[in-house]
Amino acid sequence: MGVENPLQSLTEQLTKLPGVGPKSAQRLAFFFLSLSMGEVREFAEVLVKTRSSIRYCSRCFNIAISDLCFVCANPARDRHSLCVVSESKDIFAVERMREFRGVYHVLGGLISPIDGIHPELLRIAELQARLQSESVSEVILAINPTIEGDTTVLYLTKLLKQYPITVSKLAYGLPVGSDIDYADEMTLQKAFQGRTSVS
Repeated sequence: MGVENPLQSLTEQLTKLPGVGPKSAQRLAFFFLSLSMGEVREFAEVLVKTRSSIRYCSRCFNIAISDLCFVCANPARDRHSLCVVSESKDIFAVERMREFRGVYHVLGGLISPIDGIHPELLRIAELQARLQSESVSEVILAINPTIEGDTTVLYLTKLLKQYPITVSKLAYGLPVGSDIDYADEMTLQKAFQGRTSVS
């Protein structure tokens, strides 16, 4: 009978994190062991508090801790420019470049019939409601250049033709198949600056 690894449970949990394999998980486990009990407790409390307090913005569906997210609650944002993204993490990627001053709309995923994700499962109806009630003049489709992303862009492009707005998508400064969340600020900035009309 072998001796049980005392870090096994912790490393198994840590491998659930994106991009963390067994070796990285073990390094992280030893890092946590190097912390004081107070620091570990604080880390755990912040994790639980953050997860339990997060809700979705009633306007754009970004993550928030109150009714409106930090973008929608900011009166200085340009309400005429609306950037459509797949997930909240994409908003944080765009915000890092500190150039886009408009507002956002989170779809909550991408169209993928193979995975059973059809347009009605995304927040497309909510996007249309916003276009009817808000003074939006430009919609920027900041969608990952993947098969699912291109399918979603194509669907939205056809749908948005009925509105008197400019519809554009990010330029291909983003490598095909990449995630916006992993793009560096310069690449994302160039993709925004070179965005092209799709309507």
